[in-house]
Amino acid sequence: MDDRTYTADAEPGDTVTVAGWVHEVRDLGGIAFLILRDTTGKIQVKFEKDEMDDDLVETGLNVHRESVISVTGDVEEEPRAPTGVEVTPASVDVISEADPELPLDPSGKVDAELSTRLDNRTLDLRKDEVKAIFEIRAEVLRAVREQFRELGCTEINTPKIVATGTEGGTELFPITYFGQEAFMNQSPQLFKQLMVGSGLERVFEIGPIFRAEEHNTPRHLNEATSIDFESAFADHTEAMDACEAVVKAAYEAVEANCQDALEALDLADEFEAPDGEFPRLTYEEAIERINATGELDEPLVWGDDLPTEGEHALGQDVGEHYFITDWPSEIKPFYIMDKDDEVSTGFDMMHPEMELVSGGAREHRYDHLVKGFEQQGLDPEAFDYYTKMFKYGMPPHAGWGLGGERLIMTMLGLGNIREAVLFPRDRQRLSP
Repeated sequence: MDDRTYTADAEPGDTVTVAGWVHEVRDLGGIAFLILRDTTGKIQVKFEKDEMDDDLVETGLNVHRESVISVTGDVEEEPRAPTGVEVTPASVDVISEADPELPLDPSGKVDAELSTRLDNRTLDLRKDEVKAIFEIRAEVLRAVREQFRELGCTEINTPKIVATGTEGGTELFPITYFGQEAFMNQSPQLFKQLMVGSGLERVFEIGPIFRAEEHNTPRHLNEATSIDFESAFADHTEAMDACEAVVKAAYEAVEANCQDALEALDLADEFEAPDGEFPRLTYEEAIERINATGELDEPLVWGDDLPTEGEHALGQDVGEHYFITDWPSEIKPFYIMDKDDEVSTGFDMMHPEMELVSGGAREHRYDHLVKGFEQQGLDPEAFDYYTKMFKYGMPPHAGWGLGGERLIMTMLGLGNIREAVLFPRDRQRLSP
């Protein structure tokens, strides 16, 4: 529709053709109003019954909500209208009639369960507050890519069908690949490490990961978006610096460029980008602070992973994004470089509500890498495509992976991670 005008661009005195969805119809007797909605907002269409053609009035007032229509007419100033202007129609064309029985109410006047919303995602995204989440998500991804480029990174795309898992055979989705067993990749970890040994040196990827974990919680998905960074000639502290820069850039971009979306979510007044450096606590300090809160039935000891309630207690105590560093070697993957026999270079970056990032310096020495495989019960020969490259000059390197949906969820205070995904995949949901 070359002659289409977006509702936000309609000015008094213009003759326009606007097109979109019927948001609602209000019949007040001698006068009636149709609210038309498009991606930029809403506009009021006025029907003065005694002064208009009967067929035109009938078409405008009998069309079902959420039908797609186009309206051509003159724009006039009307302070009482929702946007201060209204259209007096010369014609109304019903392009696509909607069923009168809708599975959910896109006007938001009637709430729907999350499962109903996800079953009817197209309708769900017609609500301003839901659409706002994905406008913000798009801005986050744009800002993250820009920040990576400022950090000197090259964007890469690694395979999602692999012969072996990043961390062995657990938590993998098996598939049949031309008669061979293969898996959906649970992380780009091994491939991005191979790239820092190439001429690219510093890389990033934003792409799907697949984990066959039988979780059924508000913060886990079986298909998620991972934001990954890896850099040659960098240590774990420099990787944390890059992580902090990327997360801050995402927040700053949303604050600067998404005010309308934040208003739709009632967050405009309280949204604020993080300021100052993120605190860096050692693992030992973290478990001491968690134990001091008294929130756990049993105190944590060295070597324990942090339970969810422990993360929450520490998050409330710290009150902002923070890092946990110097994790025990025994609970970090084989590719994380150790500082000594007990302490690794591994780190996590946390929001007060949950973990967002896992990273560290990587083991680049071939003999140490193979030993790490063996210590974790993995067969180094199954990963030969990966390990053999460490014989040919692999530089020291470090990196991390950031959960994209968790970043959006915590940024916007969403109650369920599925709200940050268009079509989430979990144990119960494979369609739509």
